[in-house]
Amino acid sequence: MNPVNTIKQVLLQSGASWILWFLGFLSLVSLAIIVERWLFYRARECDLPALARTLGAHLARRDFGAALQALGDSKSLAGAIAAAGLHLAARGPMAADRAMQSAAALERSALERWLAYLGTVGNNAPFIGLFGTVIGVIGAFEALGHAPAGNGGAASASSQIASQVVMASIAEALVATAVGILVALPAVAAFNYFQRRMATLLSATEGLSNLVLAYLVEDVPDGDGG
Repeated sequence: MNPVNTIKQVLLQSGASWILWFLGFLSLVSLAIIVERWLFYRARECDLPALARTLGAHLARRDFGAALQALGDSKSLAGAIAAAGLHLAARGPMAADRAMQSAAALERSALERWLAYLGTVGNNAPFIGLFGTVIGVIGAFEALGHAPAGNGGAASASSQIASQVVMASIAEALVATAVGILVALPAVAAFNYFQRRMATLLSATEGLSNLVLAYLVEDVPDGDGG
C-alpha cells in the first residue's frame, strides 16, 4: 500500500467526529477564559479622575501615608503601580520611576495571561474545521468510487443515488468548517476587546505615575548634585 492510500485509510477510519469534539473543547476553554479575563480586567479598573484628585490632594500635603492608603483602597492597576513608586519616594524620583516601571512590567504580564490562547484559537479554529471537512469530502468521494455500476436504467438510478449520497456527505462535512468559524469568532472578538482594555488600563497607569513623579520632583533641590 502506497503512502497516499495509507494516509487515506487512516483519515477515513478516524472520521471527522473527533474534530467536532475537539472544537467543542476549545470553545469551552475559550468561554472560561473570556469570563475570567473580563472579571480580572473589571477588578483592576477605577475611577481615574477621582483617584487622581484624591492622590493629588494627599501629595500636595506631602502625606504619603494617606496617598498610599487611597491607592490601596482603589485596588486598581493604576493604583498598585503608583503605590510601588511611592514606596520608594524617599530615595528620589528616579528610584520611584524605576519602581513604577518594574511594577508596570509585572502587571502587564498578568494582563496578557491567556490572551495568546484566544488569539491562537481565533486564527486556527477555522483551519481545524476545514481539516474535518476535508476528511468528510474524502469519505464522500471514496463512497462514490465504490458505488455499484449498472446497465441502462439501473446505471442511471445507481448514479443518482450515489450523487445524493455524496452531496449529503459533503453537506455533513461542511458542518466542521461552520463550527470552526463559530468557535473562532468569539475568540477573535474577545482577543481584540481585551487588547483594548489592556491598553486603556496601562494608559491610566501612566497618568497616575506621572502625577506621582511631578510631586516627587518638587522635593529635589535646585542644583542638586552640582
